[in-house]
Amino acid sequence: MEKDFVKGKVNDGLRGDDSPEYFEDSPLGFYICDPRGSIIYYNRAAAELWGRKPVPASEVWSGAWKLFYPDGTPMAVEDSPMAAHFRTGNEGKHSEVLIERPDGTFKMLLVFCRPQFSKDKQHTNSHFTLVDITEQQRDHVKQATLSAIVASSDDAIISKDLNGIITSWNQGAERIFGYSEAEAIGQPITMLIPEDRLGEEKEIIANIKSGKRIKHIDTIRLDKNGREIPISVTVSPVKNAFGKIVGASKVARDISDRLQIVEKQAMLSAIVESSDDAIVSKNLEGIIMSWNRGAEQLFGYTEAEIVGKSITTLIPEERLKEENIILDRIRSGKKVDHFETVRCHKSGREFPVSITVSPIRDAKGRVIGASKVARDISVQVESQEAMEKYISNLETLNTVGKSISENLDVQGILQRVTDATTKLTGAAFGAFFYNTTDENGDSFKLFTLSGAPREAMEQLGMPRHTEMFIPTFVNKKVVRIDDIRKFSGHGNNAPYNGMPTGHFEVVSYLAVPVVAKSGAVIGGLLYGHPEPDVFTAEAELMVVNIAAQAAVSLDNSRLFEQVKSFSDKKDEFIALASHELKTPLTTIKGYLQVLTKKDNDPMSKLFIDKSLYQVEKLNALIEDLLNMSRIEAGRLDFNLEIFDMRELLGEILETFSYSATTHEVVNNLGSEPVFVKGDKQRIEQAVLNLLINAIKYSPSADKVYLSLEVVGKNVTVRVKDEGMGLTREQKEQLFTRFYRAENTKGISGLGLGLYLTKQIIERHKGVIQVSSEYGKGSEFYFTLPMRRKKMKKEKAV
Repeated sequence: MEKDFVKGKVNDGLRGDDSPEYFEDSPLGFYICDPRGSIIYYNRAAAELWGRKPVPASEVWSGAWKLFYPDGTPMAVEDSPMAAHFRTGNEGKHSEVLIERPDGTFKMLLVFCRPQFSKDKQHTNSHFTLVDITEQQRDHVKQATLSAIVASSDDAIISKDLNGIITSWNQGAERIFGYSEAEAIGQPITMLIPEDRLGEEKEIIANIKSGKRIKHIDTIRLDKNGREIPISVTVSPVKNAFGKIVGASKVARDISDRLQIVEKQAMLSAIVESSDDAIVSKNLEGIIMSWNRGAEQLFGYTEAEIVGKSITTLIPEERLKEENIILDRIRSGKKVDHFETVRCHKSGREFPVSITVSPIRDAKGRVIGASKVARDISVQVESQEAMEKYISNLETLNTVGKSISENLDVQGILQRVTDATTKLTGAAFGAFFYNTTDENGDSFKLFTLSGAPREAMEQLGMPRHTEMFIPTFVNKKVVRIDDIRKFSGHGNNAPYNGMPTGHFEVVSYLAVPVVAKSGAVIGGLLYGHPEPDVFTAEAELMVVNIAAQAAVSLDNSRLFEQVKSFSDKKDEFIALASHELKTPLTTIKGYLQVLTKKDNDPMSKLFIDKSLYQVEKLNALIEDLLNMSRIEAGRLDFNLEIFDMRELLGEILETFSYSATTHEVVNNLGSEPVFVKGDKQRIEQAVLNLLINAIKYSPSADKVYLSLEVVGKNVTVRVKDEGMGLTREQKEQLFTRFYRAENTKGISGLGLGLYLTKQIIERHKGVIQVSSEYGKGSEFYFTLPMRRKKMKKEKAV
C-alpha cells in the first residue's frame, strides 16, 4: 500500500482533536464524507481495509469495491448504513457490512457513524470509523459450527473439570446414557463407571493433568438404568486462554453394534472354517483369495497350494465358459443360486457340485469379488439317477405288463418280454428258450433273442440239459451267478471242453424259469454279460414278476387259439348249415304258394298262410345267421348310393302298416328331402329291426314312434316305444351277439337283430345308441353323415 494518502479538504466544523492528521496513523479505518456523501478524506487503515485508494470527491459513502449484507446478499451503495445515517442525521448504532476487495477477498467490518454540525446546527459532514471483525466472525462461525456438531453428534461428547465433575452434556450423551443435560451437569463422571472400573477414571485424570490425550479405549460404562454399555472413549485435555489445563473433553461411542458385528464375523468365520461345504472367495479376475477346510476336503488342494491361483484350476476344460458367465453376473451385482455343474478334484476326478456365488462389496457398495459355496451332490445325483431308473423300470414294467396282458400273439409277447427284461437287467443279451425236451433231451428251442443277431446263436447250437440249465428248466429255480467262470460245471460238458469258439462271452449269468399255470416249465429267460456282478437282486425280482405275467399271457394265448379255432369252425358250420337250410325252405315256400292257388278250402288256406308265415320267420332267422357269418368273415357287401332318407322311411311305413296291425306308428319325418350315402337295403333292414323290436318289446302298448331330424351335418333316425325298458346291465350288453335279456323270455328271436343293426350302422360311419329307463320304454336312435346332393350308385365290400 502506498504511503501518500490523500487528504481531502475538511470543513470548518471539525474540532481540533478531529483533524485528519489525528487519524492518519490510527489502526482503525477512518474516512469523512461531505453532505453529498462524497468521500473527502480517508486514512491509511481505511485504504488497507478497502484494498484500494478511492479518488476523493469522486466516490460516495464507501471506498469498498462491493458491498454486501452480513448474510452475503449484495447491497446497493445508497442502501448502506452510511447513506442511511446521512439521510436521518442520527448517530445511530454501529452496523455490520461485508465488503469485497479488488483481489477477491472479503472483510467483515463494523461501521460507526458520527454526524458533524455547524454552529447554526447544519449537517456539514459525517465521520465513519471502520473496525475489522473478520477474524472474530470466523471464530464465531467456527464456534457455532462446533456447537452444532456437538449438539447433533450421535456420540456422547462430555466435558468435565479436573475433579471429574460434568460441565457439559450433549444430546448424544443423553441418548447413550439416558440422563438429561439437567440431570448430568454438576454430577461426578463416576456415576457412569462400574465399580470394578473406577480405577480407569483415576488413570485418565492423571494423564489429562499431565497434558496427555487418551485415544480409543474400549471399556464398559453404565446407563441410567444400570445397564452396561460397551463404549470406545477418547479423552483430551481442555485448556483456558492462558494454556492452563482446566478439565477434559470426552467423546464416547456406543460400540454395541460393532461388537455384535465382530461377534457375528467371528461366528461366521467359525461356520466357514467348520463347514463341510467348500467356501471360497475370489476377486473379479477369478483369482482365489480364501479357502476353507471344506474346500480342501472337497477339492483336495490345501490353502497354501490354491490361494492366489485361478478358480479355473477347478473347472473342466469344456466348462470354462461357465466362469465367464458367472463373473459377468457377479460384476453386475447378481447372484448365481444353486447352479448344478461339474468340477475337478486335485486328482483329476470330476464330480457333480451345486454352487452358489454371491457378490462381495466394499464399504462403498462396489462389487470387488465373489464368495462361492460349493457342495458335492454326487449322492443326490446318484439318488436322482437311481430314482429315474426306478421310475423308468416301473414304466417299463407297466407297459410290458399291459402289453402282454392285452396281446394274445405268442411271438409278440415273448419278444416284448425279452427286449424289456434285457434292458431292465442291463444284460448284454437276453433270450427266451422253449423247454421242448425232457431231462435226457438234447436241446431247447430258441424263440426270441435280444441284444444279438439270431444267426449268432443258431450257429452255435442250442443249450442242453446240463448242470447249468437243469435248475431252471427242470427244478423251476432262478439262477443268478456273479462270475460264471468260477462255476464248476461251466464249459466242461461234452462235446466242448471249455466254451466253444465264437460263443458269447458270458461272465454274469441270470436264468429265470417261465412256469405255466399247470406247473410245467414252458421255457426260460436267460441273460448274459461279459463283466462280473452285473445282475442285482432287484433286477432278478423284476424279471421273475414279468416272467409270471408272461406265463399267464402264454396260457391265455393258447386258450385264445383254441377258442379261435372253435369259433372258426362254428362260423363255418353256421354258414354251411344256413346255406343248406335255405334250399329246402325255398322249396317248401314254393309248394305252399302253389297250394294257395289251387285249394279254396278256407281251413286249408288258413293253415297254408300260417305255414308261409312261419317259413318267412325261419327264412329271416337264417338270413340273420348268414349276415352275422358274413360280418365276422368281413364278406358283407354294401351297395353304396345317395338316397333320400325321408323317402325311404316313408316307403317303410307304407308297407310296415300292413304287417304290424297291433301298433300304430306315429311319425314325424319333416317336409324336406334328407340325403345320405349308404346301402339303401341295409339301412332299411336296420330301421325294420328297430321297429319290429319296438313293437315286440312293448306288448302292452299300442303305439311306437318314428322320427327324422337333421342336426348340423348329421341325420338322426329315432324309434321310440312305451314298453318294458332296459336296466343298466342290459344296456351294456344289448348290441352283443345272441344276447337275450331275462325278462324277454317267451318273445321269439336269436338275439342277432341289434347286433346286425349296429354292424350295419357302424359300417356306414354312423353311431347307434339307446336311451332307456326300466319300466318306461326305450328309444333307439342312429346318426349318419348327411350328403347335400345325389351321386351315382357305388358298390363297396
